[in-house]
Parts: sequence; structure tokens; C-alpha cells
Amino acid sequence: MATFAHAKAAAAEFALNVATLPRVATIDPRFQSYNIEMVEVTGGRFWKPYATAATRRRAETERFAARAPIDLHDGRLHKLAAALSPAYLRVSGTWANSTFFSDSETPPAAPPAGFNGVLTRRQWRDVIEFSRAVDAPIVTSFAISAGARDAAGQWSPEQARQLLAFTRSAGGHIAAAEFMNEPDLPAIGSAPDGYDAAAYGRDFGEFRAFMKDTAPDVTILGPGTIGAGAEAQALFAASAAGIDAVSYHHYGALSARCGGDRRARQALSDEWLARTGNSLALYETLRDQLAPGKPIWLTETAETACGGNRLAATFADTFRYLDQLGRLAKAGVQVVMHNTLAASDYGLLDERTHLPRPNYWAALLWRRLMGTTVLDAGIAERHGFHVYAHCARDMPDGVALLVINNDRRMRHKLTLSAASQRYTLASEKPADGNVQLNGATLLLGASDRIPALDGNATVAGTIVFTPATITFLTVTDAGNANCR
Repeated sequence: MATFAHAKAAAAEFALNVATLPRVATIDPRFQSYNIEMVEVTGGRFWKPYATAATRRRAETERFAARAPIDLHDGRLHKLAAALSPAYLRVSGTWANSTFFSDSETPPAAPPAGFNGVLTRRQWRDVIEFSRAVDAPIVTSFAISAGARDAAGQWSPEQARQLLAFTRSAGGHIAAAEFMNEPDLPAIGSAPDGYDAAAYGRDFGEFRAFMKDTAPDVTILGPGTIGAGAEAQALFAASAAGIDAVSYHHYGALSARCGGDRRARQALSDEWLARTGNSLALYETLRDQLAPGKPIWLTETAETACGGNRLAATFADTFRYLDQLGRLAKAGVQVVMHNTLAASDYGLLDERTHLPRPNYWAALLWRRLMGTTVLDAGIAERHGFHVYAHCARDMPDGVALLVINNDRRMRHKLTLSAASQRYTLASEKPADGNVQLNGATLLLGASDRIPALDGNATVAGTIVFTPATITFLTVTDAGNANCR
């Protein structure tokens, strides 16, 4: 089995009885979702993908690159997105805060005063058609910049009203909405000077009243903050009474574009994987204090902020991707939206070719194997070894396990009393962007055919997990009453 390093002796062995695993949570059927940023839809300047090693130094200091609007009619993009459904499609991001929706078939050549971008009817119609074709209802946010305010500086719902009305007329469905993207970064997000929690609270109150009157079927998310400090907590308090579900963003660090210093050798560390849980803990505490009982959505996350590091496009980040899904599902988080589907280095797909990256294949295996009933595997978290359990998807009485050996040197063992199908992901050269399933490199076939992703039959008894590998195991007829 391919690994990052030669294996040493196996660590302590664990035993697991799939028939007795208790249920701990139920997640949304669209739990695993993704973002297409508003600036991708309109075209504009977004995080520039890293270039080759020969131009690495320059590439890591150039933050943005101009891009044309994403082709939402692309057949490969459609096929690969549909394979991840059911999902939610979030179209938002920092640029959405200042994007003007042109409710006309003849959009302006330049953004009106107070806006930085233009969303045309054709572009939004393409989003709607894509959303329907791939079974991914839309989640979005609205413009809050100077152009969306009256002479007194108060937020006006007119832009939101026009976008909602056009969406309905075009047969689209907005499932959920945040007022704005990341209100704790007001200057970056084109909010008025001096924008604080009090101003946000006033705007959010206006937004909530408007939405409950105009689109009562849309789930209101908030606050959609990215920080963990006093400002994020104040924004939470200012909106808690009006939200239907808590939303937040999480990036464990900044990418090199924005001064981050993360390196590939840190990608498998337990400390790195634990950061997603540390971030959730803050929002759980705030939820329990200010919005008890409300579900939690993570509406934007990836390897690092600012487009991701180079390693985000490799198997090294798949440990973070799948551990995050397993960890948050066990905690009862309802939806996790990866940023992005196909832009910059953290995209599930390459933005130029739309070919799958390792995280896409991981996402597809999760989609096919892990159901919405979450079980407790009963194996305490320990160095280099993480085990998550769900009822298997589309397999009555089946149980699915996700076993992550993020230890680069040590093998781990797990004893199952039942036979299983084994799906092990590994990479001999993580930096090349390839990943193998049970030893075979995952690639699209002719006419973009998705490979079968078959498991290997594994008898009951002890299973060995080599270093730096990720394994799904499915057990049919597990006998677990929670999965019937």
C-alpha cells in the first residue's frame, strides 16, 4: 500500500462491534455541499492559482487574477457536481457584498455607483439552471455596500427584492440566505465606514422582516462570521434572535498568498485536524447561550483562506477534508459547504480543466457510502488515528466507517466481527495531485465516465491501516437497530 513513509510496528489494536454503535446525531441529506463564489459567476478578480515551481516565489505573492465567468453549461462540471448531489450550492463570498443585480436584459457596462460588480439576468439564470440540473438548491447573500443603501445610509432591500423575484420567475429555489458575507470583516466586505455590531443588528432586523414578509420559505442563516473574537460574538448576539440556523465560516489558517506559513508536513497533524472542532466549540457555546436549539451550518471552509495553499489540491489535504466531515457530523452540524467547487487551489475540481482533485474523489466516496444517521464509533480520539461511523447510505441495516490513519510512521489495527467492503485512499506522491483507491489511480474514463469505485471484500477479523491512508469500510447486515 502506498504511504508517505515506511511503516513502523503497529499501534495498539482496537475492536469495534458495529451492531451496538449508538446513534448520536442526524445530519441534513445535503450535508456535504459546496460554494461557487459570486465573483466566479460574474467574472472578476479572484484568488490566483499557484503557478509552477519555477515561478513559485512570484506566484505566492500575487493574490488575484482576472477571470471570465465560469461556464455553468460545461458538461464535465455538470456531471461531476451532480454526482455529489443532493447538495446545496452557495453563491456568495466577499464579492457578493458589493455586486449589483441588473434586473434587465441590457445590463450596464459598468457597476453603478456604490457597487463593484454586476450580476446579469443571464448569469443568474445560468446559476438557477445549474442548480436545478445538479439537484443543489441555492444558498446566497445580498448586496450591502453603499449602492444598496439610501441617502441616510440605511440598508435597502430593493436589490434583494429584485433578485428573489427574478429567481422565482425563472423557476429557481433559494433554500437559505445570509444577510451578508462575513460581517466581522466589514472593510474587506465593502460595508460602510465604522460598520459595527449595532449597525449590523439594525440592518439584520430590517433584512429579517423583509425576508419573512417576502420569502418566508427561505431559511435565514447568520451571522456568517469567520472570526472567534469579541466582534464575532457581538455580531452573533445582534442577530441571534432572528436566525433560523447558525452559520459560520472556518479556515484553520491563511494561505501563503495572505502571509500564511502552513507547510505540507503539518497537513496530517492532529493539531491541524482539531482546529475545525475548536472553531465549532465557540459557535456551539454562543448558540447554546443565545439561540438554543438552532441547527448549525458551516457555510464556508477549506484548507486555508485566500484560495488555499498549493497542497490544497493534493491528497495531503484529504485528511483535513474527510476528518472535518466526520468530526462535524458527529457534533451534529447540519451542513458543511466546501469552498470552492472549481476555483483556485482549494477547488474540488481544477478550475481550468474541471478534472477531479483528490478531495473530489473523497467527497464522492463520502456521498456514496456515509448516510445521514451518525453513530458513535466508541473509539476515543488518539494520536494519528480517527474513526467515524454512520449508518451506510442506501444500504438498509448497513454501517459505514471512516478510518483515518494520519500517522505518517505507524500502522494501526482495528478488529471487526463482521466482513466488510474496504475502500482505501492513498498516494505515493501526494504533491502530484493523484490519489489511488485500493491501489488504482482514480481518473475519469472516456466521455468523462466516473470509475466504479468498488471496494475490496475483507473478511471479519483484524484490519491493518498503513500510515498516511484513509479507509472507508461498509458492513452490510450490521444488525444495528439504528440503521433499519
